[in-house]
Amino acid sequence: MNTLLRRFLWLSAVISMTAVGCSTADSGRPVPTPSPRTAKLCRALYQELPEKVDGLERSDSEPPSEFAADWGDPAVQLRCGVSRPEVLTPGTEHYNPTAEGMEVNGVLWLAEKQENGYRFTTTLRKAYVEVTVPREYRPEVNPLTDLAEPIEKTVPETL
Repeated sequence: MNTLLRRFLWLSAVISMTAVGCSTADSGRPVPTPSPRTAKLCRALYQELPEKVDGLERSDSEPPSEFAADWGDPAVQLRCGVSRPEVLTPGTEHYNPTAEGMEVNGVLWLAEKQENGYRFTTTLRKAYVEVTVPREYRPEVNPLTDLAEPIEKTVPETL
């Protein structure tokens, strides 16, 4: 199947799933469906993403999306245009106004320990960018160093 047809079929499926309030990708990873303004930032980021992150080669994400990218196996996964993390969202059961962040090469991140590694989400940017790093790549923060420059270049700060 040619790439254009595959992308059309994928886009049709995403639109259909979004209409009923959900979208999915492989491994249960939701495909972001950002607003038009955020989508523009995410597309710019996608064009700037490196071929290698922490020495891992970029691989195809399934389904193909200009809002997601993978490196290595198991994959370091990036998703752009995700929702604000619950730990930063007032009114949710996971809200934690004292959640600590960290800075990596000029980009602020919220780090959340998960069963198989960490999920990092940018903060104080006009789009939320999420990076999940499997524990096989300890220290899990290392891939963020290769992603900081393209994020700084394409996703402005909110300040």
